[in-house]
Amino acid sequence: MTGETPRIIEGTGGDSVFYKGKTLLSRIDPKGRAERLARVVPKTPRTLYFCPSPLYGYGLALLLRFLDADSAVLCVEVDDQLLDLSRSAMEGLLRENPGLRLVRAGGAEELCAYVRQTWGARRFRRVEMIRLTGGWQLFPETYDSLAVSLRRNIHTDWGNAMTLVKLGRRYARNALGNLARLPKTPDVSDLSLGSDPVLVLGAGPSLDGVLEGLFRFFGGDLRSPRKRPFRIICVDTCLPSLKARNLTPDLAVILESQHWNLRDFIGAGGWQVPAAMDLSALPITGEILGGPVFLFVTPWTDLSLFNRLREAGLLPTIMAPLGSVGLTATALARELSSGPLITGGLDFSFTLDAYHARGTPGHLDRLYRQDRFHSLINAGGAFRRGSFAIKARSGITVRSDPVMASYRDLFEGEFAGDGRIHELMGTGLPLGTVPLSLEEAREILGSGQNHAPPYPARPDTDARKKAVETFIRGEQQALFTLRKILTGEITVPEEQREEILDRENYLWAHFPDCAGTGGRRPPPGDISFLKRVRTEIDPFIGLLDRVLGELGK
Repeated sequence: MTGETPRIIEGTGGDSVFYKGKTLLSRIDPKGRAERLARVVPKTPRTLYFCPSPLYGYGLALLLRFLDADSAVLCVEVDDQLLDLSRSAMEGLLRENPGLRLVRAGGAEELCAYVRQTWGARRFRRVEMIRLTGGWQLFPETYDSLAVSLRRNIHTDWGNAMTLVKLGRRYARNALGNLARLPKTPDVSDLSLGSDPVLVLGAGPSLDGVLEGLFRFFGGDLRSPRKRPFRIICVDTCLPSLKARNLTPDLAVILESQHWNLRDFIGAGGWQVPAAMDLSALPITGEILGGPVFLFVTPWTDLSLFNRLREAGLLPTIMAPLGSVGLTATALARELSSGPLITGGLDFSFTLDAYHARGTPGHLDRLYRQDRFHSLINAGGAFRRGSFAIKARSGITVRSDPVMASYRDLFEGEFAGDGRIHELMGTGLPLGTVPLSLEEAREILGSGQNHAPPYPARPDTDARKKAVETFIRGEQQALFTLRKILTGEITVPEEQREEILDRENYLWAHFPDCAGTGGRRPPPGDISFLKRVRTEIDPFIGLLDRVLGELGK
């Protein structure tokens, strides 16, 4: 009913509300009913209690008395008139309880950002919905969807934190090790692919069909960047599959920080393929292909190191940390080209006998292991806990898992609104962009100007080398000072020690109690924390010594 306003009904034990044809609070003891519900809510630590449509806030004061200090209550209202009612009725309660918030329900992303901004990352472990009134019945799907999004976001925060615990030290060591590249390596922003169409290739099972179809359309011209009318950007895992077909990409994207990634480069030494390389990628991978290398950085967490590199004029172009090399390759293609983009092989799914395309390390490993006791069918992987069946773009049933599905969702959130980006039909999950058949893709890819991109080289100037050397020596000096403080060689005020610890936060950002917390760490004077930091210093000093040696070569 247009223009309807909530009707307040005086009842026994509190007021009731009638709105949009529904009685949202009982006319008989509504406050007592809400408090009885609040008493039976499970009181678990580090929990965000999601309360849809709180109305007068009945029961919340009682609930708040039993919550631990790391839990909080988030009240959400969809309807503007009910929101005004709640703000007026709960004004004193909100003022007296910092662990209670009342917000209007916007989008899921906006609400998740509000929770992170208000209470910090990794504050909560779980989300519990508490329905203390009947107001949630006006918009049940919206409230359920918001709760699911909050749970997924908290799960993602903790997953990212666990990744940082495992790999954060490696990321920092790789980034510092790659500083020796800065004087002689161009930034990825120096590269331009013009307005030619770009084909972004992932290493999913559908890559084989994509390449077979393109060879039918373009023949041998597909193999050479100077003959085909479009550009190819591929993820590094694609390289063996492309090499087996003698197909040279225009750019390979290198993101991986660990040594197992070297399998992707077997047989590709000296291939002269240009590479876009993350500053935190394994340093040796930038040497193998033999082509020009372009640097970018995906900040894996909030480090003051990045600010110091920026102030020194040494920070490469920042790309959003999307977690997946396929997503990063798509983001780079969007930045480097003004033409249409088509993705292929970005499947985020697998089949019973194929996790990746033919010729990739994972596929070859399955072939090598095949014998009387080991089948190409990877039943253990396909039916492990958490994996599930799902429909592909083409309508067939494939397998996926929560991690792959989350990357697919992230892809849709990042790129679905960009009309330049298309996806090839195949065995992968739908990505939310414009789907194309191979025949439709041929028309777009064939419309390019057949101009291979130039690959500029940054001169190895003495001034830039000097800037990098000065930066590294400054980092070493800060580490020397911190080591002397922690070993008792020198005594400084606690504030100065804490300032240096914050400055050199790459030493501890990967600690389990610090990872993904937005910079939170144990309180000043925590002996366990200080001892752990002390053990990190010497390996980083040694690493910086080696980087200085590489600069002098």
